[in-house]
Amino acid sequence: MLKTLTVWNFALLEHVQVEFGEGLNILTGETGAGKSILIDALGAILGQRVSSDAIRTGCDWLRVEAVFTLDDESLGLHELLAGQAIDDSEGLLIITRQVTKGGRSMVLVNGCHVTLTILKQIGAFLVDIHGQNENLALLKEESQFALLDNYDPDLTEALAAYRQTYGLWKGKKQEHAEKEQSAREYAQRLDMLRWQDKEISEAELKENEDEELEAEIRKLSHAEKIAGFVEESYNLLDVGTGNGSAVLTAVAKVKKNLEDMSRYDDNLANTYTMVEEAYISLQEAAGELRDYGESLEFQPAKLDKLQNRMDVIDRLCRKYGATIADVLEHQQKVQQELMDIENYDEDMAKLEREIAALEEKLRQKAEHLTNLRQRAAGELASAIGGQLVALGMPQAAFHIRVEPAEKYLGNGADTVAMYFSANPGEEEKLLSKVASGGELSRIALAIKTVAASRDSSVPSMVFDEIDTGIGGRTAQMVAERIALVAQYKQVLCITHLPQIACMADNHLYIAKTSAGDSTVTQVRPLSERERISEIARMASGVDVTTASLDNAKEMVSHAKLTKQKFANDKVG
Repeated sequence: MLKTLTVWNFALLEHVQVEFGEGLNILTGETGAGKSILIDALGAILGQRVSSDAIRTGCDWLRVEAVFTLDDESLGLHELLAGQAIDDSEGLLIITRQVTKGGRSMVLVNGCHVTLTILKQIGAFLVDIHGQNENLALLKEESQFALLDNYDPDLTEALAAYRQTYGLWKGKKQEHAEKEQSAREYAQRLDMLRWQDKEISEAELKENEDEELEAEIRKLSHAEKIAGFVEESYNLLDVGTGNGSAVLTAVAKVKKNLEDMSRYDDNLANTYTMVEEAYISLQEAAGELRDYGESLEFQPAKLDKLQNRMDVIDRLCRKYGATIADVLEHQQKVQQELMDIENYDEDMAKLEREIAALEEKLRQKAEHLTNLRQRAAGELASAIGGQLVALGMPQAAFHIRVEPAEKYLGNGADTVAMYFSANPGEEEKLLSKVASGGELSRIALAIKTVAASRDSSVPSMVFDEIDTGIGGRTAQMVAERIALVAQYKQVLCITHLPQIACMADNHLYIAKTSAGDSTVTQVRPLSERERISEIARMASGVDVTTASLDNAKEMVSHAKLTKQKFANDKVG
């Protein structure tokens, strides 16, 4: 529900903060005072397009901020907000939109930046604006489907079940079509796949084989240098050179000296132990060097063989993957595709059986959906027809036709069309072909009235210019319909008719004042006394008189009784 709307620098609205309540919020004022501007500002919060031309003269920016209270029934909205990482745990939604002279726009939802597209999606869960453009949307088949499907909970459940089966059926059909398309290329592709599998299989690749080969090739390629290093190191350790004795000989001499010294002084006993351990370690190192040197041999043939093997691996890696693991993975995919191709006939037969079984389920669910829609269409059309009679169209005929379609679609296998005739003796025709603007407006109001008690998806509704071209008894009936909708939703309504204004639960007055070169629109709630005076002004169209005040009081009193009856009927 819309709690507050605050506007800065939006056309005539310099700075306005409006508090809205539950039930019916009526906005009245002189023509040109800025009532529609306030609705335009709300539209900005819902994601409607806002031009920089709307910025108040002399200002560089405009800003609109709205505070909404949320309830637990708005599951779709909660999921959408969660998907955008927007926290709504406190049950409030604060939306801010700012537009600058340069045309830059900023949108914040609970402090998080969102795009205009996301804002429109959020707005669709918050407010339903009932105006001329929205009436035209009623003529679209998707809108008529939505109206009908939301009317009956059983129908909503049946539609969900149908869509689940439809998704499976469509997926299998797509898979079947793709396999058929692929079959045309199988002959040529089969030869290529078999060649790739054969080439990789013949290589007999092993995991990490390339790393082992590289190490072996590196060793064999530098065998001569390695042999020189080994020989020199061994000679220094154990054989000795012309420039001096071997390291082991020198260490052995040090060891002998320390051993002899210990007979006279044992302070170097620890030093002796370390030298002895070093001598043993060096002996072992010399032995390993000797053995390694004896095993080392130049093998040009083996090196050539290893390099050829490495060339095979490199060639396969260039063709099928960066590593041996990638090549082997590619081979697995090739083998799987070969298996799929070789099992094509069997797979296609299985797919066709699955499609046939799903299509039978789909047919049953579609028939069930059609039956539920036809039943709901009769009930809904009858209820709408009753509201049209109350709205001053006693001779009107309204029907909703649900007929089977020739194919399965995402919302069933039906066509939905609304038919209307304003006068007896006239043939019923498609609503889009016969309804005038005024008639369409009343039809839309009748639909909103019937749907209000069943549709909890959008908590707030705006009626913009609903009273255009009506008066007298029809105006009274329109007022009662709006008041009835307000029993189930928060309603904002701009009106020039006292019959509608007297139904208000909250009455807001919009006034325009001028000071020098500046014009400012202000919005304020009316007290009960002020409200009576405003209704009297609206009813008389001239200066307020005692008679017009008495008439206004009577209208308000009658409106309270009517609303109390609606409330009792709702509870009952």
